[in-house]
Amino acid sequence: QVQLVESGGGLVQPGGSLRLSCVASGSIFFMNGMGWYRRAPGKQRELVAAISAGSATQYVDSVKGRFTISRDNAKNTIYLQMNSLKPEDTAVYYCNRDPKPWDYWGQGTQVTVSS
Repeated sequence: QVQLVESGGGLVQPGGSLRLSCVASGSIFFMNGMGWYRRAPGKQRELVAAISAGSATQYVDSVKGRFTISRDNAKNTIYLQMNSLKPEDTAVYYCNRDPKPWDYWGQGTQVTVSS
């Protein structure tokens, strides 16, 4: 059974940076593509960044050039470096498999961008 634990969120001013981490256990991590998802207030959850098992990356247009996803298979961990944060990046951020997310979702980590 997979377990996902996200961390690294917080309150940051516009233009600031945060680095999110997600540790995955209970799965063959290195064989799976992974993604960072977010759910903003009143909106559906969206995939914002993905990294394949071979470390190819993709981003939604709204975060291109600002966010960077990476993975460390030795630590079963993926990261999301977020720079030049905007108020519209405010959301709860989750990690999960991409494609075909597992049914289990972690608790997420809250990112709030506000002055």
